Amino acid sequence: MPVKIPDNLPAIEQLKKENIFVMSDLRANEQDIRPLKVLILNLMPLKISTETDFVRLLSNNPLQIEVEFLRLDTHTPKNTPTEHLEMFYKGFSEVTENFYDGMIITGAPVELMPFSEVSYWEEVISIFEWARSHVTSTLYICWAAQAALHHFFNIEKIPLGKKLFGVFKHETLDKTNPLFRGFDDEFYIPHSRHTTISDLVESHPEIHVLAKSKEAGVAIASSRGGREFYLTGHSEYPPLTLHQEYQRDIDKGKEIEVPENYYRDNDPEKGPKVRWTSHANLLFNNWLNYFVYQETPYDLTKVPEMGEIKSNS
Repeated sequence: MPVKIPDNLPAIEQLKKENIFVMSDLRANEQDIRPLKVLILNLMPLKISTETDFVRLLSNNPLQIEVEFLRLDTHTPKNTPTEHLEMFYKGFSEVTENFYDGMIITGAPVELMPFSEVSYWEEVISIFEWARSHVTSTLYICWAAQAALHHFFNIEKIPLGKKLFGVFKHETLDKTNPLFRGFDDEFYIPHSRHTTISDLVESHPEIHVLAKSKEAGVAIASSRGGREFYLTGHSEYPPLTLHQEYQRDIDKGKEIEVPENYYRDNDPEKGPKVRWTSHANLLFNNWLNYFVYQETPYDLTKVPEMGEIKSNS
């Protein structure tokens, strides 16, 4: 089934070129079906690219998904036209009375700042708290994962000696978890970050660590039986994003190493060896199926009555 997204969203044309089926509001409204409502809080600076990345993943499943994009009321992005935000995004104050089947909160370019010094920190944590009573299951990604773990469980982030940059091998710690149905014993995830999370995450009684990497550490964790997932990497990245980040830093004269396990023969001239997209699609499909579709109430106003997910924990 297609993803329902706002008419004229720039992602539509790119995804059509990739033979990905997306549906406009007009056509979707003619179908007699309740789509899954997914809200995406997009904190990334290049918002149009990020929109395309997540719609691409959400589209590759048999469910109809209705995507809404959320922006902060207390922060004005510098890299996205105001017209784009006004046309395709809602402010948090506009959705506080709504309920959603799923939510995705992206990373943000404030990784090295203390959480309390981020100008929009108070609004972000109010969204975290709101999601617990208005969303069936939420994915926190990269900085958002660190921020949510800090807010909910006081797990600290720790600066790394050098940037973790590349594509790393991971193993599941709980192969029975529905999130990993269909996964191989090993799978790959791109990472691009200067910080990691404290080892205390592994001993916290309310956090279930699901996947780790020798190089990248904890990659996927959950809480409340799958009402919340924390992803420290970027499974959503398309093939060339790490290359673009590498070239950007080279052009700025920054000291940056070649992303690990990414280019063929470790040579930027030979292009990337892509080995994470199949598991990325499976990861998002399993989340949508087992932790959203099969758990969410038909009447979304019942979401506040939900407790911890029991059947999938």
